[in-house]
Amino acid sequence: MGTATTRPTKSQQLNFRTTHRQADLLRRAAAASDTTVTDFVLDSAVERAERVLADQRWFGIDQAQWDEFVALLDAPLPSTERFHALKSRPDPFVDGT
Repeated sequence: MGTATTRPTKSQQLNFRTTHRQADLLRRAAAASDTTVTDFVLDSAVERAERVLADQRWFGIDQAQWDEFVALLDAPLPSTERFHALKSRPDPFVDGT
């Protein structure tokens, strides 16, 4: 017999208004995803919120880390000989005819 998975209790409620077109679109997308409208909207909104917040993160570094970062940027590139050899080969994704 399988074990049941527990889901966190949802204690918060959000209410919002939609146009008829938006509501219809959400209902159809939820049905196509075989999920409820609530779960579809919540999953979509949470995914989008995580992406937005990930783009807004700040990374703090001290002066030594900054100096190391700048040194890496300013350092000469490693040999690009293999890259040039690869680039000179015919492109397998382009129709040669």
